[in-house]
Amino acid sequence: MKIQYPAYFSTESPKEDAEPVEEKVEEKVEELTPEQKLEAAIKEKDELLAQSKDRMMRALADAENARTIAKRDVANAQQYAVTKFAKSLLSVADNLTLAVTAIPQEEVDKKGNESLKTLMEGVNMTKTMLEKAFTEHGLEKYGEKGDSFDPHYHDALFQIPDPTLEEGVVGQIITKGYKLKGRVVRPAQVGTVRK
Repeated sequence: MKIQYPAYFSTESPKEDAEPVEEKVEEKVEELTPEQKLEAAIKEKDELLAQSKDRMMRALADAENARTIAKRDVANAQQYAVTKFAKSLLSVADNLTLAVTAIPQEEVDKKGNESLKTLMEGVNMTKTMLEKAFTEHGLEKYGEKGDSFDPHYHDALFQIPDPTLEEGVVGQIITKGYKLKGRVVRPAQVGTVRK
């Protein structure tokens, strides 16, 4: 029997007078006993069973992870759903604070300023009610002079010299910060102390 290999297997052209290459393959076929065949089949089935069990456990773990992540996402969505709304009300709270501090108390207490006194009482009541609503829904105000500066909670706008305070603490508050259930909604805008 003469075996000719295609030209792409060799860079040489086939020789006409080359002796044919014969391969003698002796196959030893072992006959398995019925017990050996049964053991081999059991071993194969056990391997398939182990692979199937592994795939099933991985699928169950993936499903449990997806369930846990979904629960956490739903809880976060419920807890922080009012963040945008609360953030939009912060400027209202700031303006009410500015209105209260804009007119000195002596001016309000003067005789003949009854309408101004009534107006200021209304503004104070509105401010108090808004702050109470903030507190009921977990929105808390923070930022005081002398607080330790934390870049997660404060925006440093400038530095001021102040010999009465330590370096790096909050020396002046421009706007108060607000947190909703521990998460910063608006950082406090502050000036820090430098020596």
